[in-house]
Amino acid sequence: MPERIQRKRTKGWRKPGNTVIVSRPSRFGNPFTLAGAMEWLGADTPEQAREACHMAFRSWVRGSDQWWMGPEAAATRRRLLDGLLELRGKNLACYCPLPEPGQPDHCHAAILLDLANTPKEN
Repeated sequence: MPERIQRKRTKGWRKPGNTVIVSRPSRFGNPFTLAGAMEWLGADTPEQAREACHMAFRSWVRGSDQWWMGPEAAATRRRLLDGLLELRGKNLACYCPLPEPGQPDHCHAAILLDLANTPKEN
């Protein structure tokens, strides 16, 4: 089963095989930022901001315009969804910290993993 990899900026870190980088500014990057979550959504800590960005991304990628509207938002969502097949079976790398065991993963890459690897119902 594909998994989320924490991308690092440390010297010598290399992207593992069978891994796609989905951090900003990639095609699959989360358009919702921690700074925006703190400013617009009232998050007080980076973890609260991560949770808010995760929630906004999940809602937006499923078609909601509550968090971001307009032609740019729709085009970005379409481009991301059209590329999900490229992510199937791949590990996804983002800079978000990995969750502690048993804790929820508040990274958009976790949502992308689920979307790309869940069979479509007819």
